[in-house]
Amino acid sequence: MLARRDPYQLPGPTAPRRRPPRRDGRPSVGALTSPDISTPRPEDPVAATGPLHPLTNRERNQQLRTYDSHVKGGFDKIVDVLKRISALQHEQGFEQKAQALALDALGFPLPEHILARAWVTQLDMRSLFAWCVFETYKRTSAAFFTSNPLGGQEDTAFDAFIRECGFHLLDVSPCADGRLAHAISYALRLPFSSVRRRPYAGAMFDVERTVARWIKTEHRRHREGVPNQAHEDTRYLKAVIYHFSSLDPRHQGCAAHGSNDDQAARSGLNRLHDFRQAVENSFCCGASVTLLLLGLDTDTDAIRIHVPTADGATNPDHWLDAREVYGQTVAMAPEAAREVIGERVRQDAGGSIEEGMVRFISQLLENNISQIDFVRQFHNGAYGDAGHAERFIGVGIGFKEIHLRNLTYFAHMETVEEGATDLDVGIRIFKGLNISRGLPVPVVIRYDFHSSVPGSRERAVRSCERIAAAVHGRYRTLSRQGLLHTLLTVRDGDHYKPPEVLGSSLQSPVVEVH
Repeated sequence: MLARRDPYQLPGPTAPRRRPPRRDGRPSVGALTSPDISTPRPEDPVAATGPLHPLTNRERNQQLRTYDSHVKGGFDKIVDVLKRISALQHEQGFEQKAQALALDALGFPLPEHILARAWVTQLDMRSLFAWCVFETYKRTSAAFFTSNPLGGQEDTAFDAFIRECGFHLLDVSPCADGRLAHAISYALRLPFSSVRRRPYAGAMFDVERTVARWIKTEHRRHREGVPNQAHEDTRYLKAVIYHFSSLDPRHQGCAAHGSNDDQAARSGLNRLHDFRQAVENSFCCGASVTLLLLGLDTDTDAIRIHVPTADGATNPDHWLDAREVYGQTVAMAPEAAREVIGERVRQDAGGSIEEGMVRFISQLLENNISQIDFVRQFHNGAYGDAGHAERFIGVGIGFKEIHLRNLTYFAHMETVEEGATDLDVGIRIFKGLNISRGLPVPVVIRYDFHSSVPGSRERAVRSCERIAAAVHGRYRTLSRQGLLHTLLTVRDGDHYKPPEVLGSSLQSPVVEVH
């Protein structure tokens, strides 16, 4: 029998709502375009209203909903507030009225140097929009590190759990698409600080850098016994999360793979194989590496797990669907449901699978059941923003505080040249989201450093400045038109505190950014 709910797992429902309209004003997707992928329907236990699954953590669902609504609400009110301010620009006492309105509605003042020019020329709404996005991001980031809203700091219970499953570290590479930014804390319900996360476009992670991180991990095991002793029989678990759309598979799948779900899965698996092969070629004997391929439905947040066999083989054409598991166990008592989940995992592997992997995958499925019900409770079974709805692009290395769906598009890079593909995808997305409406693309650049390493902060600052110059150079036309703005930040990874703001492209000539 599977163990009872592990203590690391994150802990009242409300009535389901009608699907909201898309942010771009177009109607929500509501019909299938492919007959081989099922859509939630009223008779489907996953989509229907009514009682939640017995394994669903109701309290945690409400907590996550509150956090999600609060943060996104701060970004989504910006346009309406700026419209009201725009209507005031020719009135007497405009600057004072604009500042009062911004402080009341947004909670922060607007840049005086932009407001002061309104009487000479038209109010620069593009700069004001970017400023407001950056200010809202900074407030969100500060609140994340000071109030710990997701409760995801280092979790010793989770660390003990994965070691019991046979792993000493979990390294996950989701797609950089903003619809997967919440994959760790929401879809999988894992403590974010105990999971190594590096997003890449199409989940096509950098093999060489992943090998370097593996080497560092194994070195610490040998030298320091962290996260466990080197002689312990555990492995480095590397996972990829690709994504697909059950409601509009031909258009809302992974842009990096042309909305081709099969290509997304196979490319992710090939990259995993490349990583393992690289480790074996350099260190022989498999060298403590285990691979796991996951898929995420960006409409319902249901996961699919390509269950590996005991010898590490993974079939990209076969998976265990969390929605099927939900439907099979929704009428059962919790312990009976857990028993069935474990058996489904064993059956899916053809009977040849390590029990530690059974336990780990079973826990992922159980955790995801709560997220499936989260989408049922608060989004009527499927998200209204079926496509992209990100609020800004995050470029560089870091962003520990971003764990919300469709808040940020990630472009993980150390140089623009090596990350050009990821960044180009993000700019293309924002041409539809923002530029098509005359709004700029807000880009937050982040590099983490370690204060324990001499010169680390200075190198991070130089990286920020170099990347900012390269971004403005690569998209020179957008930059000159005021359709691209950057905010530069660095953060000390040795301490749990907010990032430090270095400056932005909106400063003229010196403006303190709060």
